[in-house]
Amino acid sequence: MARVFAETARSMANEAGVHRTLERICQLAVATIPGCQYASVTLVAGRRVTAEGATDELAVAVDRIQYEAGEGPCLNAIDTHEVFQSNDLRTEERWPAFAQRAAAETGVRSMLCFRLFKRENTMGALNLFSKSTGAFEGDEEAHEYGAVFAAHAAVALAGAQDRANLDDALKTREVIGQAMGLLAGREGVSMDQAFAMLRNGSQRLNIKLRDVAQQIVDRNTADPPTTPKEPIR
Repeated sequence: MARVFAETARSMANEAGVHRTLERICQLAVATIPGCQYASVTLVAGRRVTAEGATDELAVAVDRIQYEAGEGPCLNAIDTHEVFQSNDLRTEERWPAFAQRAAAETGVRSMLCFRLFKRENTMGALNLFSKSTGAFEGDEEAHEYGAVFAAHAAVALAGAQDRANLDDALKTREVIGQAMGLLAGREGVSMDQAFAMLRNGSQRLNIKLRDVAQQIVDRNTADPPTTPKEPIR
């Protein structure tokens, strides 16, 4: 088990970007956790939940039904910070609106959902699915693997999000710097004054500073200034 998860951690750490990391998490879940045929990752931001990674369209469909019904084991795992399991969605009484639709429309019978978190912050949930009835029932190994896998997945996801945020911050800094340089050259002002112009434009138009800067850069790229020709002697 230690070897499996060491390899899993290394594999997830090698993925580039949040989306690829989430896809890899789901693929490894199916390959690692007993009884798991499909998997998805649900991310939460405030009160908004979205399916951001999945093995296939079937897993996405199950998650979509949960969101539309406003109930389900994944949502409970996020809200109450517990593990939720269903052995047969056809007879499930805790989430009737979700369970009946999911069973009829996707053929999924069993579900096992783990909260993804780093310290106290809930990031989402790892959702495991099977078309077999009782796929995870009485299987301590599935629960143990799932819990440890969810912990590894949360760390890998946090790392991917941190890298994405850093990349976004660097790109924002770059485009703002480019726009300041263009304004300073065109208007004959200092860099501090150029930044003040960007900030005022952002406030006046009620859009992000980076978006104002991007518009200036894009406009300059689309219509580069012409260089005057020297007179013919």
